[in-house]
Amino acid sequence: MRYAKLREMDISNGEGIGISLFVQGCHFHCPGCFNSETWDFSGGKQWTDETKREFINIANKSYITRISILGGEPLCDENVRDVLALIQDIRLYYPDKHIWLYTGYDFDEIIKKGNTKEHNYWRARYDAVLSVNTVVDGKFQIENQDLYNEKITFAGSTNQRIINVQEFVKNTVFM
Repeated sequence: MRYAKLREMDISNGEGIGISLFVQGCHFHCPGCFNSETWDFSGGKQWTDETKREFINIANKSYITRISILGGEPLCDENVRDVLALIQDIRLYYPDKHIWLYTGYDFDEIIKKGNTKEHNYWRARYDAVLSVNTVVDGKFQIENQDLYNEKITFAGSTNQRIINVQEFVKNTVFM
């Protein structure tokens, strides 16, 4: 995996004071994307064990209540396994910190396609979204004037949902 940037003090990508990881690479290429420089899979910097340790250590500050992972596309095939490993490490070290995950994938589709015992990309997406506190899902849609709204908090178009994952899990029967 590659990453575009780490933000050590972030108040714009989730509730509270947080840190953010912007992964590199995206296949969606949504028109009007605020982060189109993260689309290129060969851009940014290499995500290493050292970078991961640095990011996890930054989260240790007492005033950091949230960790956001966005991009690029964190759940694309090229990134999802590293993102899942990061989420699992954050949960291990900081179980009380809230994790926000931004994805262009549809949450319902991830749940439907990932609810298998098969270890594939959809299963990794499924495991990732069910391990975080909040998912902001859906592709940004500036071209549809009925959906675009620059005043939405934490999303850019009204098709994007802010999902309380733990509430979803509490109210869902899994087969």
